[in-house]
Amino acid sequence: MHDKPPRSVFGLRLRQARECAQLAQDRLGVLIGLDESCSSARISRYETGIHQPPFEVAEKIAEVLNIPTAYLYCRDDVLADLLLAMHPLDSATLATVHRAIKRRRV
Repeated sequence: MHDKPPRSVFGLRLRQARECAQLAQDRLGVLIGLDESCSSARISRYETGIHQPPFEVAEKIAEVLNIPTAYLYCRDDVLADLLLAMHPLDSATLATVHRAIKRRRV
């Protein structure tokens, strides 16, 4: 149950990724190094857009959720899905995808 819907792209993406990872707000907070007494409230504030975390905190969140940090800031749903799909690819596969995309632009 959510008290408030996200007011920011970051909050929306964070909530989606956290729920997909099946992590409670307090657990995510602890995993990124927040004190257990305030972790749930802090993650809730990030999700609702009341507060925006520093970029370094966003990087920790992305690492724990195993998502690219850029996903948390991506306004376009299609691009966000592409970021998630490409995140687990190895560097050789990413290079192949990149070359294919560049060829299509020419």
